[in-house]
Amino acid sequence: MTALPVWMLLHLVLAASGTWLARRYALKKQLLDQPGERRSHVVATPRGGGIAIVATVLAAIIWLALRGGPESFLLKCFAAGLVLVAGIGWVDDHRPLPAWPRLLVQALAAFLLAWGVHRSTPGLLAPILAFVLAMVLVNVWNFMDGIDGLASSQAAIVALTMAFVLTGGAWEWVAAGLAAALAGFLPFNFPKARIFLGDVGSGALGFLLAGLLAAAFASDRVAWPLLLLPISAFLVDAGFTLGMRILRRERWWAPHVQHTYQKWANRNVSHAGVTLAYAGFSLVAALLVVVGKDWTDYGSAGICLVWFLGAGFLWARMRRDISMSKDARK
Repeated sequence: MTALPVWMLLHLVLAASGTWLARRYALKKQLLDQPGERRSHVVATPRGGGIAIVATVLAAIIWLALRGGPESFLLKCFAAGLVLVAGIGWVDDHRPLPAWPRLLVQALAAFLLAWGVHRSTPGLLAPILAFVLAMVLVNVWNFMDGIDGLASSQAAIVALTMAFVLTGGAWEWVAAGLAAALAGFLPFNFPKARIFLGDVGSGALGFLLAGLLAAAFASDRVAWPLLLLPISAFLVDAGFTLGMRILRRERWWAPHVQHTYQKWANRNVSHAGVTLAYAGFSLVAALLVVVGKDWTDYGSAGICLVWFLGAGFLWARMRRDISMSKDARK
């Protein structure tokens, strides 16, 4: 048995054990998400299970950083940013916070990641992209964590894709470890959730994926437009839904059930069915990254444009079908 499978098995076992402990803690402290009109679940469910993923992967990042090497400084910045994002999420899981303090802490974490990328990569494009990715994905993963298994399965697909892209360095181990930790968490979250990620988990997953994508961009292992494909399902659903809410002058940061995945799940479709459909979409996107690893930037940009146009059309078609089915039941 080679070292990488052992590494992944260790992450899986630690995350699964940690999730079991996190569930016991949540039940003891009554950290429960109650059903309501702005939620998609119907049974009070413990939250905060993502702390197990965070603790497992954070320990791995610190260990890799302390080994030294050219990636050490970036990994240390990455670890510090992860502590900030997970920390503010953990506090929010215990006592809900206003949006702005959370955004400020997330911005500081994004700056730390960007600073690490800046010190490791020439030019300004990579650190700017790292900052934007961190701010966007932390909140996108928080917005999209609303039904059983969706956010965790999507993160696992992205992490596995990045493990393929980032072969031969510390970041491959981070990506593989994250994918394995999510595999340890998923049985508690899918097909029927016994515990949710919580803000500590959803925000941290967004930050972890931002770091992996930033590292992949800086490594120049694959044409940069392809890096957007594995996260396209979440970007399209969250982006269009957010845009609609802003245009309607709604409180876009407030909890709601207006995402397409939520409307679909609430239309008498099981959470598992929606999660698997999104997973199928993202697996095809991941396959495009694998197949197109040696494509040029221009070819990749063309594929990416077609993919996102198709995803946008699919999103609009699903919204229309859901709306028509509601009208037909009236």
